[in-house]
Amino acid sequence: MKRQVGIIGAGRVGASIAISTLISGLADEVLLHDLRHEVAEGEAMDLAHGATFFPAANVRTASIEDMVGADVVVVTAGRGGRPGESRLALLRDNAAIIGTIGRQLSGCTGTIVVVSNPVDVLTYIMTRVTGLPPARVLGTGTMLDTARLRQAVGHLLDMDPHSIHANVVGEHGDSEVVLWSSASIGGVAIRDWPGWDVGKEPAIAEQVRRAAYEIIQRKGVTNHAIGLVTADLLRSVLRGERRVLTVSRVQEGALGLRDVALSLPAVVGCEGAADIVVPDMSDDEAERLERSAVMLRGACHEIVTIRD
Repeated sequence: MKRQVGIIGAGRVGASIAISTLISGLADEVLLHDLRHEVAEGEAMDLAHGATFFPAANVRTASIEDMVGADVVVVTAGRGGRPGESRLALLRDNAAIIGTIGRQLSGCTGTIVVVSNPVDVLTYIMTRVTGLPPARVLGTGTMLDTARLRQAVGHLLDMDPHSIHANVVGEHGDSEVVLWSSASIGGVAIRDWPGWDVGKEPAIAEQVRRAAYEIIQRKGVTNHAIGLVTADLLRSVLRGERRVLTVSRVQEGALGLRDVALSLPAVVGCEGAADIVVPDMSDDEAERLERSAVMLRGACHEIVTIRD
């Protein structure tokens, strides 16, 4: 059977996700949709012209209704962040857009991946509106923050980021939590690594937290890294790899968290993110994660315009 990926939103983020997906050879067909049909059509044509340089795949435009049967539907629709603007400030504008799309995807038979920001709140809304099981509605969550953390630590220690095992959990945004207490390199706790300076941890965490703001200030949007992150997530879903990724989903009891979407490590495969991995964390990290959950839950409950 053909592996089909739908992408809703053909702006710079959607285009980066599409090219990353095609180059990785994950999909036999990539479907693009945008309210600006000409933009989606142009992106489909442009990508198709590169067929000589990626594994065989068809690229075409499609309606949202055409994507209901896709293996994965990626949602990037909505406006991007403005310089200096927090992700939660995007909430009211993008919540209505996600609610509309969610109602159109209520019969979706595959997995939905939300990329639009604020991703945690919009993942919560998408889950409510579609009525799908929480395991099948994922947000990219702190996957990008985790990648940024590993890159920053790797750069500091002159190590390949693949060898850095450290996670960011909670909100993809200002209240995110770096789990320094369980971070490791090659099985060695990072705080036991020769030359590691615990005093640098707050600055690294702040660098990771502010990364998107710094990029948006310079070029107006973050798109390349999130394209790669999303393709990595799609690979685990489409191939059933069951890798542990820090994705956002509505939590159903892990660490006592319920009725809120945020990132925790989860086993991701063809069934979505069914199994949550409860990470080791210090008391301080656990308290900060709970504060992140409270803040996100409050933001979710403020949305009164979304109908079930």
